[in-house]
Amino acid sequence: MPSASCDALLDDIEDIVSQEDSKPQDRHFSRKHVVPKARRRNTQKYLQEENCPPSDSTIPGIQKIWIRTWGCSHNNSDGEYMAGQLAAYGYTITENASDADLWLLNSCTVKNPAEDHFRNSIKKAQEENKKVVLAGCVPQAQPRQDYLKGLSIIGVQQIDRVVEVVEETIKGHSVRLLGQKKDNGKRLGGARLDLPKIRKNPLIEIISINTGCLNACTYCKTKHARGNLASYPIDELVDRAKQSFQEGVCEIWLTSEDTGAYGRDIGTNLPTLLWKLVEVIPEGAMLRVGMTNPPYILEHLEEMAKILNHPRVYAFLHIPVQSASDSVLMEMRREYCVADFKRVVDFLKEKVPGITIATDIICGFPGETDQDFQETVKLVEEYKFPSLFINQFYPRPGTPAAKIEQVPAQVKKQRTKDLSRVFHSYNPYDHKIGERQQVLVTEESFDSKFYVAHNRFYEQVLIPKNSSFMGKMVEVDIYEAGKHFMKGQPVSAARVYTPSISKPLAKGEVSGLTK
Repeated sequence: MPSASCDALLDDIEDIVSQEDSKPQDRHFSRKHVVPKARRRNTQKYLQEENCPPSDSTIPGIQKIWIRTWGCSHNNSDGEYMAGQLAAYGYTITENASDADLWLLNSCTVKNPAEDHFRNSIKKAQEENKKVVLAGCVPQAQPRQDYLKGLSIIGVQQIDRVVEVVEETIKGHSVRLLGQKKDNGKRLGGARLDLPKIRKNPLIEIISINTGCLNACTYCKTKHARGNLASYPIDELVDRAKQSFQEGVCEIWLTSEDTGAYGRDIGTNLPTLLWKLVEVIPEGAMLRVGMTNPPYILEHLEEMAKILNHPRVYAFLHIPVQSASDSVLMEMRREYCVADFKRVVDFLKEKVPGITIATDIICGFPGETDQDFQETVKLVEEYKFPSLFINQFYPRPGTPAAKIEQVPAQVKKQRTKDLSRVFHSYNPYDHKIGERQQVLVTEESFDSKFYVAHNRFYEQVLIPKNSSFMGKMVEVDIYEAGKHFMKGQPVSAARVYTPSISKPLAKGEVSGLTK
C-alpha cells in the first residue's frame, strides 16, 4: 500500500491533542488539587526557586505573554478577548516585550506598512528566541505566506481557543486554527461575546456587532480574512453591554467591518439594535456608533438621525467616501455614487445639528486621473470634515485592484500631500471657543499632561488632570482650539457627574470572571 503523502499543507491542524488526552481546562482544574511535598532548606533563595518555576519551563500557564495589536477597533477587541482568556488561565500578560516568553502578534491587512510591521515583529521575535503565535487578518487571509511557515496561527473566528494554541506552542508544537464558526451550517459572528477580556482602557468597552461585510471592494484584503457578513443576535449584544456597565464601563464603541450592514443576515437592522442598546445605557454613559458605508445607511436615515440625537449617543458617524469621482468609485466597486454620500451627509447635518462626520479617502487608486483627484479635493473643501483619514493607495496581494495598471508612486505621494495640505488649511473648532460643554473623561493624553474627554459630538477636549474627573461627566468652558482638539477649563461651581454604574475594573483586571 502506498504511504500517505505529507507534502500537502493543511489549513487547519486541530487534532494534536487526542480525544483521550486531558484538556487544558482539566489540567487547570487538577492543578488546584496538587499538594507539593515540602522540603526543609536553610536558605531563602532555595524557597524562592521552589515557588517560582523557571521562565522557560514547558508547564503551560506560568509564562509571560506580550500581546501586540495593529489595526481597527475590531482587532483591538479581539486582542482584549485573547488577553483575558490567557490571564484567566494563569498566564501573565506583560507590557515588556523583552521580558515575555511568548509574543502574540495580532495583525492588520489593510495596508502594506501594517503588514511590514507585523513581518518585522515576527523576525525580531525569532531573533530573540521567543515563542510566537500569530493572529489577525494577515495569517487568516494568507496562511501560506513564506514568512508564516512553521508558526502557530489562530484565526479571527477562533480566538476563544487561544489558550490551546498558546499551550501547544509553548510545548514546541505548531498549531493552525483557521476554521469558521457555524451553527447548523450557518456562519456565526465569531467567538462568544461573554469571554473573559482585559480592556486596554477599563472605561471603554469595544463590542463587535458583526464580522465581515456585504461589499466586494476591489482594493480590500480584509474581506479575504473576515468573509461575508455574520451578525451577533441583538440579545447577546445587549447582554454584553449590560455586563460592561456593571463592570464600570462608561463608554461603549460599536465596531465591525461595516456597522450599517448589521442584521441583514439575521432579519434585523442597525436602528433596531441601537434602540435596544439605548434602553440599557445608564445616565452619564455614552455610546459611539462605528463605521458604516453609505449604501447601508441610506434606507435608515430618519431613524439614525433620531438615534444620533439621543443624549446618550454621540452625534458622530464615520462614513467613508474614499473618492469623490464616480468613475473611481465604480472601479472600487463601492456600490454608491458621490450623490449618495452627499445625501447621507447633508441629511444628517440638517437633522442632527453639529454632528461630526468622519470620512476616509484613498489617494492614487488605479486609474485615478488628475480630474478625479480634483473632485475629491473639492469635496473636502466643501464639507471641511473635522476628522479625515487620508490613505495613499497600496495594492494588496490577491485583490483585483492589484492587477490594474498602477498610478506612479510619486503621483500617489504628491496627491496625498496635496490633500493633507487642504485638510490642514481649516480649523474646525475655532468657532467653539467660549462655549460651555458637557464632556465625558475617559483617558490620559499621550504626553501625560492632560486628561482626554469627548463632548456630545465626540470632539476631543483636553482638560486639567484631576483624578476625580476620570470616568465622569464634567462641565467645562472651552478656551483654546487646535486642529484636532479643544482645551476646556472645568467650571468651578459645576457638579462632577458620576454615571449610575459600578466602580471600574483596575487596569489589567480580567472582565467577565464569575465572582
